Amino acid sequence: MTVPGAEFVRALAAKDTAGLLAVLSPTVVFRGMTPGRFWEAGTAEATVHEVLYVWFEPADVVEEVLSVETADVADRHRVDYRLVVRNDDGRHLVEQRAYYDLDDEGRIAAVHAVCAGFRLLP
Repeated sequence: MTVPGAEFVRALAAKDTAGLLAVLSPTVVFRGMTPGRFWEAGTAEATVHEVLYVWFEPADVVEEVLSVETADVADRHRVDYRLVVRNDDGRHLVEQRAYYDLDDEGRIAAVHAVCAGFRLLP
């Protein structure tokens, strides 16, 4: 059985637009917090193109998925993940945590995410 949170991370790391759109409900409600800004989107398309692909720009290459951990918090789901991302500024550690709910078809319908930011690796 595929865990939607883990599938989300796999698709995000690969910048797999079709995979992200498949795991997200078309009407997903996305709320996120990065070190410098709060983010919101109300559709899968907006979440992917106006949030996730702004967080991870075209020049950002995910070199490695260091960890993915999923769990449930009562009726809510959680996914934590760490990525090594390379861009023109160097290599970075990126850690994010997301709580999410599923719709009746098993797609992610609501997300509340927080990001530690791009932390430069030595």
